[in-house]
Amino acid sequence: MSALNNVIDAVDVETYLLCNDAHDGHRLALQLGNEMNLGNVDIMFEEYDGYGVRVRIRKYIHRPAQKYHWLESESQ
Repeated sequence: MSALNNVIDAVDVETYLLCNDAHDGHRLALQLGNEMNLGNVDIMFEEYDGYGVRVRIRKYIHRPAQKYHWLESESQ
């Protein structure tokens, strides 16, 4: 069993990206998600300070109100 199978909700990645402006930082954050093979990610936080952007990206493994596989296996 993989550890990813035990994630209840989401995986967050927080980092600081050097960039020219806030728009460039936003684009780089989305690109980072793709380069890490996370696919489409949500940007939960971003703050540009003149040199770069502090970002937190989130990949939902299970979104709220989805059918959770661990509940289905218990009911069977």
